[in-house]
Amino acid sequence: MKRVLIADPIAESAVAKIKAAGLEIVKRDYDADGPIEEQIKGFDCVVVRSATKITKEVIEASDNLKLVIRAGVGLDNVDIEAAKAKGVIVHNTPEAPTVSVAEMVFSLMFALARNVTQADSSMKDERWEKKKLKGTELWNKTIGIVGFGRIGQEVGKRAKAFDMDVLAYDVIDIDDVCKEVGAKRSDLKTIIEQSDYISLHVPLLPQTKGMLGEKEFKIMKKTAFLVNTARGGVVDEKALLDALKQGEIAGAALDVFEKEPPVDWQLVKHPKLIATPHLASSTGEAQVRVGELTAQKVIDGLK
Repeated sequence: MKRVLIADPIAESAVAKIKAAGLEIVKRDYDADGPIEEQIKGFDCVVVRSATKITKEVIEASDNLKLVIRAGVGLDNVDIEAAKAKGVIVHNTPEAPTVSVAEMVFSLMFALARNVTQADSSMKDERWEKKKLKGTELWNKTIGIVGFGRIGQEVGKRAKAFDMDVLAYDVIDIDDVCKEVGAKRSDLKTIIEQSDYISLHVPLLPQTKGMLGEKEFKIMKKTAFLVNTARGGVVDEKALLDALKQGEIAGAALDVFEKEPPVDWQLVKHPKLIATPHLASSTGEAQVRVGELTAQKVIDGLK
């Protein structure tokens, strides 16, 4: 019987589906089971979310591993090259949280535009700050979407519903999808200079690391807001903190961070920053979809 190690929790319905396909399942106990390098032996497949790292050492320690399934979008916690070298197939489930992440972008944009978090905390402190917390509209503003894949396109569609002008940037050909969505294809510099809102939807790669830093914040509009629901490392956090302190941009919302949880909380605590703990894909609906897709990919992969 083929064996599957569930290294990070997935929906119980997904576990049941994998079992029903005649596969043996072991759920990893992070505290009791010791290093995963020692546990991986004898397993045909390992399922991870973002917590467990499938490093070169883990892959080399495996003796039977054929398949790594990442239940979620990013693959930065899996050593793809080491897997490829050992003939281990790696799959993820990028389709599952698309709508949840796109909706989160708008909840953060509205919170920035209308000072929702400050208004709520001031009311809880019994302060009535109606005049101080005047906001801005999304209507007729320009949103620059950096990375126009599945999630970027969903953000674009929703932005058009708010009568926003949509600028889109990607390194691949996006001409057709721009026409479909009603977005205008732009270069990165134009997006940085002209957008009232910038939303990031790129993977963390050597070429995207720190892609928004000191130079970029200096050319953004002073009234502009940045939203990052992609990966923490694509924004230079020190440069962002400096930009907020110096009023180079109006504010930012981060759902992702270079270190999670953050080690230095200075940026999180800045009054012009809204911070959430990597919640963009954390909806009941997305988790069910992640589980279903993960189970199917395990079953298909091992067959």
